Amino acid sequence: MPAYKAPIRDIQFVMHEMFDAEKNYQNFPEYADQLTRDVLDQYLEATADFCENELAPLNQSGDQEGCHLDQGVVTTPQGFKAAHQKYAELGFTSLTADSAYGGQGLPTSLRIALSEMLYEANWAWSMYQGLSHGAMRTLEHHGTAQQKQQFLPKLIAGTWMGTMCLTESHAGSDLGLIRTKAEPQADGSYAITGEKIFISAGEHDLAENIVHIVLARLPNAPTGTKGISLFIVPKFNVDESGNIQDRNHVVCSALEHKMGIHGNATCVMNFDEAKGFLIGPENRGLNCMFTFMNTARIGTAVQGVSASQMAFQGALDYAKDRLAMRALDGAKYPEKNADPIIVHPAVRSMLMTQKAFAEGGRALVYFLAQHADIVEHSDDLQAKQFSDELLAFLTPIAKAFLTETGNESAKHGVQIFGGHGFIVEHGMEQIARDARISSLYEGTTEIQSLDLLARKVLKSEGKLLKNMTDLIEQFITENQSSAILKPYVDQLSQLKTEWLDITQHIAKKAKNNPEEIGAASVDYLYYSSYVVFAYLWARMAKIAQQKLDDGSTEHKFYQAKLKTAQFFYNKLLNRTQQHLASIKTGAETVMALDAEDFAF
Repeated sequence: MPAYKAPIRDIQFVMHEMFDAEKNYQNFPEYADQLTRDVLDQYLEATADFCENELAPLNQSGDQEGCHLDQGVVTTPQGFKAAHQKYAELGFTSLTADSAYGGQGLPTSLRIALSEMLYEANWAWSMYQGLSHGAMRTLEHHGTAQQKQQFLPKLIAGTWMGTMCLTESHAGSDLGLIRTKAEPQADGSYAITGEKIFISAGEHDLAENIVHIVLARLPNAPTGTKGISLFIVPKFNVDESGNIQDRNHVVCSALEHKMGIHGNATCVMNFDEAKGFLIGPENRGLNCMFTFMNTARIGTAVQGVSASQMAFQGALDYAKDRLAMRALDGAKYPEKNADPIIVHPAVRSMLMTQKAFAEGGRALVYFLAQHADIVEHSDDLQAKQFSDELLAFLTPIAKAFLTETGNESAKHGVQIFGGHGFIVEHGMEQIARDARISSLYEGTTEIQSLDLLARKVLKSEGKLLKNMTDLIEQFITENQSSAILKPYVDQLSQLKTEWLDITQHIAKKAKNNPEEIGAASVDYLYYSSYVVFAYLWARMAKIAQQKLDDGSTEHKFYQAKLKTAQFFYNKLLNRTQQHLASIKTGAETVMALDAEDFAF
């Protein structure tokens, strides 16, 4: 298994040089003069130390051991509980939580930076923390004062943890089909009855209590998504002061047998008149849950970056050491029996693809996080609205594209290792197995694509798309006179026009045949994602060039950034044309067969 090394330098590049985190935090009174670059770097270094020395050593062993279920009790792999206790003691569980209940109240963007390293070091373990964070966010936004007082202090301290219980075996991603019932009780609580599946961190031994956030239906609720309510259902009942009482009627009846993330307990949860408490308005549960789900989708995008980074890191080390054949233009290391495989263009292409996806993905999730900070903390209503709309537009792109590119990077990692990538010892096959789930949960790539094209673009009549193309146009205007940036500016200009044109093309065809939206959506998402990456890589190239022009001593770092930008533009960005051609073929071929004609 490759030894994990946190990518601190590139994280600092994105955080400080690209998005100027310290300056941005000065715009929010609660952070003014508090989050200096030195303070931010201390958080990064502390997290890197924890990840490299505590979490990474548990990654492969946790995968091999997995979780154990015995009469409803789940035991996590050896070392997981101790790592959680240390994580809580270091204050990480309270990082962005409400200071009124014991949290540090720090911004989302800082948590995003730290969570990337956590997922890289140990994906399965970090999922427990991600689910708990989402439960805290939901309570902070939608809980009553009493509910917050009961549950938040111990969730924030890490003494308790949280999860979300959404789907059911017959429902999948269509939550409008759920059947779990919530019956009102005389004491103001509700009896929750039903079965939930695919519940990550649904049962475990890391904390003394688990707070489940559960979707269920009240009696006589409207059908579909308009009749779903949200409930707090603790594993152990608690009194009004938050003290643990008796065991609630919620139990893990089975652990899913999974392809990957074996160290995380993915549970079938049974609720048998379990005591629950309504959170938010009746029949508005899905609206409240989106606080949790949007957080989870950005978190999943981070997982995609982590997969690319880990696959790249392991493959790079191996490619430098593994000897096979000679370079086509002559031996590069004549003193050795063969050259390291990193000399071969095919291997270089895979490594550069991983690097471009990891660093471009990092820039995208930090871009999202910066706008999440504005939504949460800015007093400028116009800025808040713009950032909220940009987040709405970019979240499906980030969730889908970064997880798909994470899977591509993981595939390249296995390929670079060759046969050694297919066996357990080297860790590449674990990355490939773990990464596969990311493009499935929190809405598959296909569902994210429909969300992007149908809801975010066409339903807004292009307004949300225009927000993004305006940013691209701004970059083009500011840099069109730069000879060095001309290759980026020219391609961005062409892509921006093409993006708007193909959107109009789809909208026009969809008026006559709505199936055109579904037929185009996945290619449209990929096309859009590559254009967003092009914008971000152009920004990174500009910064790198400026640093070199200013005489930076980190010549190799900035040259590598420039060459990676050039690789993305020259070798990966042309994928847009394949997706464009596919969109133009329309729905006819896709829908040509009737369902009964799909025979074998």
